[in-house]
Order: sequence, then structure tokens, then C-alpha cells
Amino acid sequence: MIAQIISLLLDIATGLVGGACLLRLYMQQQRVPFGNPLGRLVFALTNWLVLPLRRAVPTMGSVDSASLLGALLLQLAQFGLLWLLDGARGAAAVVPVLALFGLLRLVLSGLTGLIIVYAVLSWVQSHSPLVGLMERLCAPPLRPLRRVIPLVGGVDLSPLALLVLLQVLAIILSSAQVTVLRML
Repeated sequence: MIAQIISLLLDIATGLVGGACLLRLYMQQQRVPFGNPLGRLVFALTNWLVLPLRRAVPTMGSVDSASLLGALLLQLAQFGLLWLLDGARGAAAVVPVLALFGLLRLVLSGLTGLIIVYAVLSWVQSHSPLVGLMERLCAPPLRPLRRVIPLVGGVDLSPLALLVLLQVLAIILSSAQVTVLRML
């Protein structure tokens, strides 16, 4: 029971901070300004980790490698602690593999969350400053689907299609993780 509680708390903490690191990376890549409430939240959650990493890790083109490394290190810490709590059973090589799959799952769940918030905001016609920000963040992954899926009765179904695709990718990722772990 204690192990489950610790696992849950680690998952929440690494999901929140690691997801913020990935959102920071994505917002920088999309050239979204950080002067909005979401940007300030992302900075507040990630500066303690990303700024020291920036001194040691150079940026690779438009990719903020410090933010990516920060998210990966959080996943490594999470699965390393869980491995130790489990009595360090099994090969230690499983920890980086789980961390990599955890990072990929975090990307999928973060994008899923962005699309859900975007869809809800588009339905309620909110005048929130987040509407424009969400549009900028969600437009790139939705653009290819919008070329293929026509409006149905004036309703954009591309967010729904993307959510289905993300769920399919999550299933494929889970299956790939099981396959890779069996090989270790």
C-alpha cells in the first residue's frame, strides 16, 4: 500500500514538472510568448531544473535540449526510485528503458490534455486569454487532419480525430514497452 502511494505521488510530481518541461520546450519551438499565465506557470515549475541544465547542455537548433533533458531526468529519477523501492530486483538496465517510455507517454498525455482543453474552450466561446494560446499550441498537430477531415455541420472534428490517434499511439507504445521489457 505504501509503495502504491509513493508511486502515485512520484507519478503526479514527475508528470507535472516533466510535462511542464516538455511544454516549455514546445512553446519555445512554436515561438509562443511566455508572458501569459500558462507561460509564467511553466517557468515557475521548471526554472529550478532547466536553468542549471542550460549551463551544461547546449541548445540543438530550435530544440531546448535542457528542457528535454530535464523531463528525461525526472523520469529516470521516478523509475530509479521505484526500482529501489521494489528492492532493486531485476536488471538496472530496465530503469532507462522505463524512463524513455515514460517520457514518450508524457508527450502523448500532454498533447491529449492540450487538445481536450482546446476543444472545451472552443465549445464555450470563452474570452479567456488562453484561447489564442491554445490555438497556437494545437494548430500544428491539427493542421494535417484539418486538410483531410471536412467540417461537419460547421463543427471541426479534427480534435476528436487527433484524440483517437493519440489513444491508438498510446496503445502501440504500451505494447512496444511490454515487448522491449520482455527482451531485457
